[in-house]
Amino acid sequence: MEILVLGAGSWGTALALILADNGNKVWLWSNEAEHVQEMLATGKNSHFLPNKFPASIQPIADFTEQAKQIKDIIIVVPSHGFRGTLAMLAPHISPTTRICWATKGLENDTGLLLHQVAEQVLGEDRPLAILSGPSFAIEVAKCLPTAVTIAATDEKFAKDLVDLFHNNYFRPYTSTDIIGVQLGGTVKNVMAIASGIVDGLEFGANSRAALITRGLNEMVRFGVALGGKAETFMGLAGMGDLVLTCTDKLSRNYRFGFALAKGSNIEQAQASIGQVVEGVPAAREVNRVAKERNIDMPIVEQVNNVLLGVCTPTEAVKILLSRQPKAEFINK
Repeated sequence: MEILVLGAGSWGTALALILADNGNKVWLWSNEAEHVQEMLATGKNSHFLPNKFPASIQPIADFTEQAKQIKDIIIVVPSHGFRGTLAMLAPHISPTTRICWATKGLENDTGLLLHQVAEQVLGEDRPLAILSGPSFAIEVAKCLPTAVTIAATDEKFAKDLVDLFHNNYFRPYTSTDIIGVQLGGTVKNVMAIASGIVDGLEFGANSRAALITRGLNEMVRFGVALGGKAETFMGLAGMGDLVLTCTDKLSRNYRFGFALAKGSNIEQAQASIGQVVEGVPAAREVNRVAKERNIDMPIVEQVNNVLLGVCTPTEAVKILLSRQPKAEFINK
């Protein structure tokens, strides 16, 4: 089977490697012609992963011809480039082309979930899906055991995607909660920044455990208010991804928060990561949507305040700790 993967960063490349391992022909698109030429010359995506490409992975700079004939397309671009990528894709695909993405975040400035963006650009009747969960690209590329969630608007599409990705080191589970799976992957990035700040300030394991637990509480509150299912956030796309990104230095968002706590400004912290830090725009959009809907999300609010320069990381923690005590769970 032929698959088109749009986005040749670390995660897009890792997913391309899985698909190739499973016997598929993979077209791996980058919007940078120089990047494509480098991959063609070296036979790997050395800027992101060390793996040599099998012959079944073909880097491309123009996806026009492939998009016309391929049934399933996987989008793995940063959230700020999601709408633009769909707009480039739209004229070249058929009404039956199915779209899956592994992008995490809300659309900048609108706060729209990415399935809403896809429906606006491509129409409402197309099968859509998201792949999300606790999955560092470098570990997937090493064929280390990984489990994720695939949520789709169409049951057959979800099952077909499982068949495409499932092998002896990569196990997808299916879900019908496309809203909850998206929001879990969005909010966890904000919490990972907060966790990096906590560890950067050397507040210890107690603080990190409290942060993750209360962060999960905020994730559930936000997700359910926007139409997700509470149980989704107890699974791989919620708690699983949250624990991973809040506790391991492979997480870009964690390392970003850690750098802020150690005195770097936003530009310095982002430069030290060298890749997109999705938690930065996510903090802004999640906080804005939460305010509009009167959803209490104090951790998200303080992360956003740090990013805006309203307070320092240390001041943000003091604000959180000085909040009025209350019951851990509120019975409704």
